[in-house]
Amino acid sequence: MTTSLYWQTEGKGSDLVLIHGWGMNGAVWQPIIEQLSDHYCVHTVDLSGYGHSADLGCADFNTMVEQVLAQAPKKAAWLGWSLGGLIATKAALIAPARVTKLITVASSPCFAAEKGWRGIKPAVLTQFTEQLKDDFTLTVERFMALQAMGSPNARQDVKQVKSAVFSRPRPNQAALATGLTILADTDLREVLSELSMPVCRMYGRLDGLVPVKVAHDVDELLPNSKKVIFEQASHAPFISHSDEFIAELTCFLNC
Repeated sequence: MTTSLYWQTEGKGSDLVLIHGWGMNGAVWQPIIEQLSDHYCVHTVDLSGYGHSADLGCADFNTMVEQVLAQAPKKAAWLGWSLGGLIATKAALIAPARVTKLITVASSPCFAAEKGWRGIKPAVLTQFTEQLKDDFTLTVERFMALQAMGSPNARQDVKQVKSAVFSRPRPNQAALATGLTILADTDLREVLSELSMPVCRMYGRLDGLVPVKVAHDVDELLPNSKKVIFEQASHAPFISHSDEFIAELTCFLNC
């Protein structure tokens, strides 16, 4: 793979890969990296089209997974947030020897709502796509607001996320549009049972993008996985409830 994504590595210890979500970049993890890097070697990436990798343009889902795998540590725990959860899960499916443990945060094997499955309604994704054409910065800001919706610290959470994310170059507009397509079309439900490593799934009970019912539905698809629900969190528990989040993560990684 000749395409070089932007990576940032901090700390010492066992390797931990963090993958951001749609519209974001690796800087979104900054509020928790300092604590994590005391115990782990933390690797954060800017996906193709985002942050310092914005100039690389957009990549489809499979290419995005391959790009991260090509440059990630040979063996590490992988944690993916939202869209990043899909990428981490796919990587674990195609390269299980590379992923020692899998953690998904506010993520779903199928983000789109279907009959009998809770998720993001197609009209919402279509609206985001249309808004991107007019003002992608405003669209990303609205998406950030959605991520914090329901959190008792929503305004502070959004401010913190915006400060971190906008400290890096703005995302490539084509990558944003492709990301929405990935969220709309990707469905990993039928292959989840193939995951062979320990899996921990973290959710916010107040999440408007990944309804908490998804957490219970995935219990049936991954009965041996660990489920953590942050009662007062929305779509970004690692920001709104960082101490609780790090405690749960550390417990899972060390067990």
